[in-house]
Amino acid sequence: MDVTIPTPVEARPIGFRRKAAAYISLTKPRVMELLLVTTVPVMILAYGGIPNLWLVAATVIGGAMSAGSAGAFNCYIDRDIDRHMKRTENRPLVTGELSPREALVFSWTLAVLSTVWLAVTTNLLAAGLSVLAIFFYVCVYTLWLKRRTEQNIIWGGIAGCFPVLIGWSSVTASLDWEAWILFAVVFLWTPPHYWPLSMKYRSDYKEVGVPMLAVVRGRAVVGLQTILYAWATVACSLLLVPLAPMGITYTAIALVAGGWFIFETHRLYNLAIRNEEASPMRVFHGSITYLSLLFLAVGIDPLLPF
Repeated sequence: MDVTIPTPVEARPIGFRRKAAAYISLTKPRVMELLLVTTVPVMILAYGGIPNLWLVAATVIGGAMSAGSAGAFNCYIDRDIDRHMKRTENRPLVTGELSPREALVFSWTLAVLSTVWLAVTTNLLAAGLSVLAIFFYVCVYTLWLKRRTEQNIIWGGIAGCFPVLIGWSSVTASLDWEAWILFAVVFLWTPPHYWPLSMKYRSDYKEVGVPMLAVVRGRAVVGLQTILYAWATVACSLLLVPLAPMGITYTAIALVAGGWFIFETHRLYNLAIRNEEASPMRVFHGSITYLSLLFLAVGIDPLLPF
């Protein structure tokens, strides 16, 4: 009987479409989308209306390349642990659709292109902030904090705050208090967004030796920390009301969406302390909805007369 032995993924010829899809996957498109959601509304707030559409497009393109570069570097560095985690076992460096060299060249190419693009189409401040964001995510978070401390997400999350500053600076060539408040909102939001995910994949992180909070602490501690950061996030978002100043639309959405976000974190904690089956991904997905609604309000409010 003729038995065909499957060819390893690394040895199979890969077509153009599959190769292109692998490169796109390397940039972590879902993370990129969330980062860009925080960029455009901030540009509208900074301008006090609809800014030049070419500037918006240029900033989005540059920001996408910058975020994609950081994501690709992360995949390159973490390829050793990605193959042992269910959440990441299908990444292109694990499946062999891309080689480490291809990923590294792609990462550097995007980093250089994003910097030059933003410098030419926006300004040097935005380009410099883009470089700093890549450096922080790759060097500070991925290489230094991620495998060493349970505080990794708290401080590593700073990298995800930079799109706010890039969007603001591309319009004003400066950084004002409103930009820093929104920077702080994303900073405080990151732990209660990511910690529930780490609860779901606790065994994966434990197996590869990454000390996420859910690995080194119990579910009740993670739940309580999630609550505290959620409250801090909502409180910080309300600082924008008197300082921007924001109108009724932003205020109402910040209060209602924020209240719902806080409720979900309390629900997660209550289930955890009662040793009942928790649903951490409900908070994870809910946090994305909350941030999207909040920044949508940031972009809509300046366009309304009230």
